[in-house]
Amino acid sequence: MTTVLVPRERRSGETRVAATPETVKRLLARGARVWIEAEAGRAAGYSDAAFNEAGAEVFPTSESLERWRQADVVLSVQAPLLSSEGGDGRLEALPAGSLVLGLLDPYRNQALIDQLELGRVSSLALELLPRISRAQAMDVLSSQANIAGYKAVLLAAAALDRFFPMLMTAAGTVQPAKVVVLGAGVAGLQAVATARRLGAVVRVSDVRPAAREQVESLGARFIEPPQLEEAPGEAGGYAREAGAVFQEAQRQILAKQLEDADVVICTAQVPGRPAPLLITEEMLAGMRPGSVVVDLAVAQGGNCASSRADAEEWVGGVLVIGAGNLAATVPQHASALYARNLAALLEVVLKEGTIHIDPEDPLLDPCLLTHGGACRRPDLRPARTEATA
Repeated sequence: MTTVLVPRERRSGETRVAATPETVKRLLARGARVWIEAEAGRAAGYSDAAFNEAGAEVFPTSESLERWRQADVVLSVQAPLLSSEGGDGRLEALPAGSLVLGLLDPYRNQALIDQLELGRVSSLALELLPRISRAQAMDVLSSQANIAGYKAVLLAAAALDRFFPMLMTAAGTVQPAKVVVLGAGVAGLQAVATARRLGAVVRVSDVRPAAREQVESLGARFIEPPQLEEAPGEAGGYAREAGAVFQEAQRQILAKQLEDADVVICTAQVPGRPAPLLITEEMLAGMRPGSVVVDLAVAQGGNCASSRADAEEWVGGVLVIGAGNLAATVPQHASALYARNLAALLEVVLKEGTIHIDPEDPLLDPCLLTHGGACRRPDLRPARTEATA
């Protein structure tokens, strides 16, 4: 019988949990045994009693190291801590042949990859999951980006010095807020939908002309990208990185849009690369005093020149909010969706209570980070080094 361990998340600010009572029942039905560390779901609203009732075994933190030594599978939200990060040897205690699933930050976490190789631990990095129809139920990036896009607009609305909707009052008419969304991926489109529901006028910038249809279907106006031959488009369901000439032309277009904006939601990201710089300090200086920028790309360097991770900062008269992990601020629903994504992926490799990993499976191949004592994605290393420099 395969033993699935769900630890309490230990990275700062992380409130989500990698399993819920619902997904515990799914894994038990597949012949697995589930161990949950005590209070793993507390911050997300899932009690130890609820996990016990679902059939999981809740163990005290004092037994954590021994449980890791016996686990076959570890389900995590963020990458487990190494000993050098305060992990108390848990990750190093995993037996050879075990499997770790989670958001492992493979582009920037070389030390983790080295340890997984050394311990001959297999790992599935959810950031690398291919965007194919078979993987839709497992698409963690999409489920969590949906939440981030929604919450970003609420943050902006709470901080803005004016209403979002148009209001007709005895004292006169209040005009609706003007929102610009940078990036029409999952987070951007959810931001559009949320801002429109609140009554704002929304414009959207994206490097892909094909995004126009989705943007306009939500009632927003699409800002045409620069008409250059080097337009980046997309690859594998993700936007490709734009060249310097294209980015400069895009910034010139955006500068005029931002002069009239009340809120800017930044969501533009490219996997494995620094986030494109779309708002310079000069462009910020041209924005209306009291306007708000929410940068969801801050963990990858940010789309806004002045954004800082997990910080709010006034730059001139503009409030810049660096919001890198907004999904963790809606932990119950974020955990519910994340856990379902994770369970769907684990069910692919869990056959009659035993783990079977097929490295040639088109679903697993791109996201199987380590297996058999080797890193299967050495192509990530040059990108990681360059992005970190």
